[in-house]
Amino acid sequence: MKTTPLFEAHKALGAKMGAFAGYDMPLYYGEGVIKEHEWVRKHTGLFDVSHMGQVTLEGAGAAQFFERLTPSSFQAKKPGRAQYTVLTNEKGGIIDDLIVTRLSEDKFFAVINAGCKEKDIEWMRQNLPDGLKITYMKDHALLALQGGWAERILHETFEINAHELPYMHLMEARTPYGTKIFVSRLGYTGEDGFELSVPADKAVEVWEALNNHPEVKPIGLAARDSLRLEMGYPLYGHDINEGTSPVEADLSWVIGKENKGFIGAARVLNDRENGPARKRVGIRLMDKGIAREGAEIRDSQDKKIGELTSGGFSPVLKESIGQGYIESKQANIGEKVFVNVRGRNIPAEVAAMPFVPARTKSMKKQAA
Repeated sequence: MKTTPLFEAHKALGAKMGAFAGYDMPLYYGEGVIKEHEWVRKHTGLFDVSHMGQVTLEGAGAAQFFERLTPSSFQAKKPGRAQYTVLTNEKGGIIDDLIVTRLSEDKFFAVINAGCKEKDIEWMRQNLPDGLKITYMKDHALLALQGGWAERILHETFEINAHELPYMHLMEARTPYGTKIFVSRLGYTGEDGFELSVPADKAVEVWEALNNHPEVKPIGLAARDSLRLEMGYPLYGHDINEGTSPVEADLSWVIGKENKGFIGAARVLNDRENGPARKRVGIRLMDKGIAREGAEIRDSQDKKIGELTSGGFSPVLKESIGQGYIESKQANIGEKVFVNVRGRNIPAEVAAMPFVPARTKSMKKQAA
């Protein structure tokens, strides 16, 4: 099994390790998942997400390349602007979801999912036109600092001033000891925060410096999952996959107004024009019970109308929540349904996502 550059640091902190996407990763530390989740919501947590893939793409026509591989628009993006999007296949399904950031006119930086990075990179290379170069940043780690104190912690620990950096933007910075890093104001928790791309040989140094701040605690992947579930963010391989179109996944907002020539456009644009047969929705249980992935969603006549693709307990709401796909005609906020858990139909309803309000910063630059 693979490990990240922070593997020994996790063991020294007493982390409960487990397999995820072929890596031995920290699932949680001493206080457990719920305490870690609550800490991020009230303070700030530090995550090791170095298992994810980082790539750069450089050359004339790089923006057009991403407009071919994704439904999003990139040519008008300014340097530093990040975009959440999806790679689509010929059938309009999702190969992966990713963040693509414009670094300069002809250079982009992308972060891709751990379990998909080999196939993503191969897909990019298969479609790579002459003159473009893709570089897999195997020598870099990725840390996520998430929570309301993140901006202040970054400044107090590394003298990095990110006050004017808007949400979904990247800047380059240096730590006091000279390490060059990418600082991206984004994350997978719904809190204000940053992802830090750092050289692998400096990862422990950066990790330990941040963990020494009194408002920071290390957080494992289990709480990362419950945090993203409260936000209604999809998890690749569960809530979205190669058979899912961005429209039925409720991701129509990633489709650029002028982008009609991306791979798989026929199905995706047809779904947007005529509506998909099913749609990803939030589900809130109205009675006791924890609904997990695979649980059937049924209507009042006990007919199956869909199933959960993610589910679990919300530490903030103190109730069971999930997301899944149901027939579009019933995908209305407040629609009464049932979720079948171990043979018992539990009353539930279609709920708006996010389940709890996001506290990310504005995407507009603040006035000086």
